[in-house]
Amino acid sequence: MFAFRVTATDGKARTGTLHTPHGPVQTPLFMPVGTQATVKGLTPAELHQVGSQIVLANTYHLLLRPGPELVARLGGLHHFAGYQGPWLTDSGGYQVMSLGHMRTITEEGVTFRSHLNGDLITLTPETSIQVQEHLGADIIMAFDECPPYPSERRYLEASLERTLRWLERSVRAQTRKDQALFGITQGGTDLELRRRSTRETVRFDLPGYAIGGLAVGEPKEKMFPTVALSTDLLPEDRPRYLMGVGHPEDLVAAVGLGVDLFDCVYPTRTGRFGYALVPEGRLNLNSARYKEDPRPLMEDCDCYACRTFSRAYLTHLVRAGEMLGLRMLSLHNVRYLHRLMEAARAAIREGRYAAFAWAFAERRFAGHPPAWFLEALRAGGHEPPGD
Repeated sequence: MFAFRVTATDGKARTGTLHTPHGPVQTPLFMPVGTQATVKGLTPAELHQVGSQIVLANTYHLLLRPGPELVARLGGLHHFAGYQGPWLTDSGGYQVMSLGHMRTITEEGVTFRSHLNGDLITLTPETSIQVQEHLGADIIMAFDECPPYPSERRYLEASLERTLRWLERSVRAQTRKDQALFGITQGGTDLELRRRSTRETVRFDLPGYAIGGLAVGEPKEKMFPTVALSTDLLPEDRPRYLMGVGHPEDLVAAVGLGVDLFDCVYPTRTGRFGYALVPEGRLNLNSARYKEDPRPLMEDCDCYACRTFSRAYLTHLVRAGEMLGLRMLSLHNVRYLHRLMEAARAAIREGRYAAFAWAFAERRFAGHPPAWFLEALRAGGHEPPGD
């Protein structure tokens, strides 16, 4: 039921086809986040219309409510939430990290207080896998510990080793064969630890691998050398998933380094704050700047918001607090990232990823891309056109 095939390469960038029980998907791709089994403000039909291929749901939040057993009784995520395409569930490790003082980590697992009612809950590798099996996602994640940034090296090392032991327990706990279990590498931005974690994780010979513990506050100058090292060490014939990354410039840089899958709340959260993603950055529709602007958010965008409404109308909706405005910005932002990945796939297939990435940078950074972005492109074998 699960197979991954690389279909084209350009430098380290690559396209691929990932087969799942609910259909094949084309990589590289961005996964919108449906924390509570819903991508905030968007219907399953709209997700299909804008080109979503996989939706991510959150194990921690669905454990607390409505409960995995209920979801299982109602047919799993696909039937419960009405989205019939592939789903991915995270392990809960990141949310546990974000609880801070509300949780205690031991070798057995993590004990924490519910942020809803204060109930004491223990999440272990075994219970994380059990919850994800009840939820019924196509891709599930091994339980891991995601260290905050910054962390001392001693803590990073201990966390790394614990995550490897938890991975072994996650593998043993899996009972469903119609779900692909991905392992997660850790080690922060310490390249020696990241190398150790990656080499030990791939020994488990899993259907796919995630690069975890990044996009947690570290500078881009540290993040992307870590991504480059990781993709060099991860198997070429398995999908590579960079967790929690969704800024357009990060996607372009990471695709250039050979990453296949991404997820982030960024497009929908940004939309709910009144911002629209465009090639130059973001439009702030909270301001009066666009209140008489008859143009769409983007002239060449094919999303419903851009085909139907003007900047002036959407500015009115945002400033009036109307939910339609925030929904339309979220819809546009998700479509923007999907279109970006569609363009990236086309550029890789046609052997022009360098030209695509550098043209993106010219617009996104007004002709002055930061050093971290340029270094990431070059690390992926994408020199400026004409060099």
